[in-house]
Amino acid sequence: MIVAQEVLSLYGVEDKESFIEEMQSRIKNSIIGVLGIEYVELTPDRVVMTMPVGPKTWQPLGILHGGASVVLAETAASMATAINIDPQKFYPVGMEINANHIRSKSNGVVTATAVPLHKGRSTMVWDIKITDEDGKLICVSRCTMAVIAKR
Repeated sequence: MIVAQEVLSLYGVEDKESFIEEMQSRIKNSIIGVLGIEYVELTPDRVVMTMPVGPKTWQPLGILHGGASVVLAETAASMATAINIDPQKFYPVGMEINANHIRSKSNGVVTATAVPLHKGRSTMVWDIKITDEDGKLICVSRCTMAVIAKR
């Protein structure tokens, strides 16, 4: 996994392995862990995550459920926002997400790549493209995240 040094500094860890262990422990019993979503790249201007396509992510016809794609997209946007804010003072919360499902997929792996459209103090907007192993577009999404002050 690629983790930018500024991300490690933001979270107060010196080595990538400690950061990865912490992130994996946070998602273990969440929908992220259940769906098998994994981190691939975490940099302030690009987050890449993967998700296997199979029975856990299928709709009844045996193809990737649109909701699973939306979970992957919002997870990428949430993580992208999280690594751009001070985690001691703020946390990211999804405000709005939309998705256009372009192509079906019944097995393999999909990859979400989130890049910023807007990085403000109180909101961030991310463009997320989900592709298959051949780079074919499966889903395109836009997610608006709120940056909420911790109390």
